Amino acid sequence: MNVSASKHLPKTKPAEHFDVLIVGAGISGVGGAYHLTQQCPDKTFVVLEALESFGGTWLMHKYPGIRSDSDLYTFGYRFKPWIGPPIASASAIRDYMGEVIEENKLDQHIRYKHKILNASWSSEDSLWTIEAQRTDTGEQLTFTANFLWMCQGYYRHSEGYTPEWPGMKDFKGQIVHPQTWPEDLDYKGKKVVVIGSGATTATVVPAIAADCEHVTVLQRSPTYFVPGINQNELANMLRKLEVPEEWVHEIVRRKILDDFKQLTRRSFEEPDKLREELLAGVRAYLGPDYDVDKHFTPTYRPWRQRIAFVPEGDLFKGITAGKASMVTDEIERFTDKGILLKSGQELEADIIVTATGFNLSALGDIKFTIDGKPLNFADTVTYHGMMFTGMPNLLWVFGYFRASWTLRSDLLSDFVCRLLKHMDEKGVTKVSVALRPEEKDMELLPWIDTENFNPGYLLRGMHLLPKRGAKPEWQHTQDYWLEKEVIPAIDLDDPVFVYEGSAAERKQSAKVAAG
Repeated sequence: MNVSASKHLPKTKPAEHFDVLIVGAGISGVGGAYHLTQQCPDKTFVVLEALESFGGTWLMHKYPGIRSDSDLYTFGYRFKPWIGPPIASASAIRDYMGEVIEENKLDQHIRYKHKILNASWSSEDSLWTIEAQRTDTGEQLTFTANFLWMCQGYYRHSEGYTPEWPGMKDFKGQIVHPQTWPEDLDYKGKKVVVIGSGATTATVVPAIAADCEHVTVLQRSPTYFVPGINQNELANMLRKLEVPEEWVHEIVRRKILDDFKQLTRRSFEEPDKLREELLAGVRAYLGPDYDVDKHFTPTYRPWRQRIAFVPEGDLFKGITAGKASMVTDEIERFTDKGILLKSGQELEADIIVTATGFNLSALGDIKFTIDGKPLNFADTVTYHGMMFTGMPNLLWVFGYFRASWTLRSDLLSDFVCRLLKHMDEKGVTKVSVALRPEEKDMELLPWIDTENFNPGYLLRGMHLLPKRGAKPEWQHTQDYWLEKEVIPAIDLDDPVFVYEGSAAERKQSAKVAAG
């Protein structure tokens, strides 16, 4: 069936109602579903996923070598031990998530191939109404929910970010973005140029270099890399002592988190010393004669952007073997044979891979209305980077930049469950966050301080995101070590939370919505 033509199909089913609707069956959505079953077993819920299966990023991305850039002891859930290598492949991560779904019977709650088109809030009914479409049949479906839990991530799956360079149409080879990597791409024996210097480049290059004639990494400016073995020595020792896996998982998580805490502290307090230590790790692989200053020394202090881990130093091994090389320069234009650089050098290529980042997607590109009025997400103010002024009964999981995404997913799952229980105890149906009277003149700032963290995708999409306030509770602090104490201690009766409605009114509204 032509899905675009199906927009005119009549709705054949009445609205289905759930206490909670989770958007997305990626790492956050599956985790949220688990926590609901454990902490709020009386709540009905559904997970709507646009893709054909679970996994999110780990399902969508098909480029060679795709792997985590966070260790799986902290990227894994706190409730399920990770027993593989710290840096894992996409397939291993999906296997792990699949076990969580199977072991906890979560599959009965997940609806795949359900793309959400719009979401509208009614204060009169204290309900979200969600319009969705089956991507396989085109069928239009309606759901209502008391609470909307946004776990869809923060970037657009359908396309990556590729700048428009002059002459791109002149190039006679293939131009590929890793996010939409063709399954039949033949790079064997080819000259490949990979544009970009982040974690994706560090993944793709070692995965394809052995099969290519040569791979050239073209970067405008360098990125920090940390080479190391893809094992955790503490975990190995604990297992040798026959320590139970649950203990191994928790102990290793705590050690890794403490290590990252110290790394973050040092990035602010002694950035020059930390920089030299990071570069020393690169020099150990590339040797004293390699120009590390030019190709691997960023102009910014460590941790202003993510630091990419290079397991077993595989990226650097490709360079020393002569199968890969680094070029630090800027693009003048594309030519029919490759790329002309501003220095005058021309890089010949059969394939050009634009590992140039992704496009930020605020709230999954879903059209939101609040009481009939279109929502401009950028007009809201964020409370702890999870709730937003003017958006009742909704929470968005936006993880950490310097620590594993799942750490915040677990934290916010606890918060959602605690908030739902608190609403039941109060007998209310609506909760929103609002600036306190003393904060009405508080300075409002962009979503995040670019002196703190400034990747390109965030700078390009900052205008789409909510504002932050001058006070810590009106910010996404990006500080797990602070939030793991602060978020569980949030007083749900603080005046910042505005409660309204009654359970009796909601039951009547749900009956009316169900027809």
